Amino acid sequence: MNKRIFTAALCVVALQTGPAGAAETGGGEQQIVRAGTQASIAGPERFFTGRARIDPIWPADEHINTSGALVTFEPGARSAWHTHPAGQRLLVTSGVGLTQEWGKPVRVIRPGDVVWCPPGVKHWHGAAPDTAMTHMAITATLDGKNVNWLEKVSDEQYGQTHQD
Repeated sequence: MNKRIFTAALCVVALQTGPAGAAETGGGEQQIVRAGTQASIAGPERFFTGRARIDPIWPADEHINTSGALVTFEPGARSAWHTHPAGQRLLVTSGVGLTQEWGKPVRVIRPGDVVWCPPGVKHWHGAAPDTAMTHMAITATLDGKNVNWLEKVSDEQYGQTHQD
């Protein structure tokens, strides 16, 4: 079985093996990875609180050093604290979410919002308490790594008053 490593917040989330059905072309022609050809993955319990689903979009490869995935968080679900060695962008596509940088207030994120997670900055992201949230995570890779997982976000940290 191929192992796929994702982050969340992304994942945030990075696919380390090639997408199913993708042909190697040497970069000379377009490739299409058909929707539905890559299996969804449950966010691992050691990296997520609550239910999160990771839908891979593309892996980092020799052509582009970023991976992409859609991550859906059920209400109250969230990633653990983590950092990205080369940074990550999140594009909120639906629902209402929360994100927090270590030592700063919890912030609300909504569809169309883009979050830049700078390299090495400790943070988490997930859904609001009563609303699911989906974001596209675009994560850069440095020396073969795209995330450093840390401790889980406590209920107390998650429940802090948040800023709009």
